[in-house]
Amino acid sequence: QVQLVESGGGSVQSGGSLRLSCGASGFPYSIYCMGWFRQAPGKEREWVATIASDGTTYYVNSVKGRFTISQDNAKKMVFLQMTSLNSDDTAMYYCAARRREYAWQGCADMATAAYNFWGQGTQVTVSS
Repeated sequence: QVQLVESGGGSVQSGGSLRLSCGASGFPYSIYCMGWFRQAPGKEREWVATIASDGTTYYVNSVKGRFTISQDNAKKMVFLQMTSLNSDDTAMYYCAARRREYAWQGCADMATAAYNFWGQGTQVTVSS
């Protein structure tokens, strides 16, 4: 059974930084996409960043240059380093994973429906 567990959320002032972590257990796939999504109150869940098993990364425009997604394959961990945070970044952040059959399929599909496995989320609150 695949389990994703997020940690690292919290409250921070505008301009501050946080590092989110996601640990994956029971995830046997060697070709995959690991993503971070977020959902603010009253808004739909939106994609933030993805890292493929080969290390390719993707970011939504609003976080480019501020957020960095990375992974530790040996520990089955994915991280989201967030800097220059602002109030628009306030949301519940979710880790998600999907299996890919072949590496060439890539991870360009950012739809929430494309992801099979989800964590419970970790709250990030940015105050001005």
